[in-house]
Amino acid sequence: MLDKLRNIRWGAVCYAVLGLLALVGLGMLMSLIGKKDNTQVCTDLKVMIEGKETFIDQNDISKLIDKSYGAVRGKELSTIPIHSIEESLEKLPYVSSAEIHMDMDGALQVKVRQREVLMRVINRSGKDFYVDPNGLKIPVTLKYVPRVMVATGNIAEGYKEPLEPISSATLKDLLEVVKYVNKDELWGNQVVQLFVNTDMDIELIPRVGTQDLIIGDADSLDSKFQRLKLFYNEILPKVGTEAYNKVNVKYAHQIVCERKGAWTIDSAQVVKKLQ
Repeated sequence: MLDKLRNIRWGAVCYAVLGLLALVGLGMLMSLIGKKDNTQVCTDLKVMIEGKETFIDQNDISKLIDKSYGAVRGKELSTIPIHSIEESLEKLPYVSSAEIHMDMDGALQVKVRQREVLMRVINRSGKDFYVDPNGLKIPVTLKYVPRVMVATGNIAEGYKEPLEPISSATLKDLLEVVKYVNKDELWGNQVVQLFVNTDMDIELIPRVGTQDLIIGDADSLDSKFQRLKLFYNEILPKVGTEAYNKVNVKYAHQIVCERKGAWTIDSAQVVKKLQ
């Protein structure tokens, strides 16, 4: 019997007992916390807005929660429909996501991320709306006007409801051009507006210079912007800034410039084949 007791690994037994006591203590603690959570009341409503846009603010979110669900301060935490509030916030066109949790002090913590917009569209009927990176339409508000690329001209597609996806090839091409311009510091500073002409070609309106820069559609953007850079670096210094009315790079491997006043293509000096 003594030999059997000596062969017992008492260290392992002690660890097992301590582990069991810890589990029991944790269970009791969680039970107490659960009982407290069921009776604890909401002490405060704290709203944090994330994102570079300012379509909405903390006061907007607080008012929406109070209007839809009543004042949450003073309510028992177990009676506050956190999931439903999150779903309501995420239905707002200016909100991309919402997360809600309670902190240790009983405050309702609401974290809202705003939806980013890349482009403002003003169609040929004068209707305007924003487009986000995923191609969803966002309504315009007088409260906030973000500094984004504006697209105007012969754009037929309109706006029906928030978060409606863009559908026309024209708007899809415009969005791709905006994404391309935004990721390049040079073109991000130089291009201030997009315009769709009567031929349904996209034109870039530059910050510096008076030439309309025609790129056509969103195909082969690397090649088209490379040729535009060639125009600015090699051609413009030789002919002057007032020589040409339009610069067209929609055709593969070519830069076609149109003289001001003469309305003729200057093929001798400017049409350049790129290998």
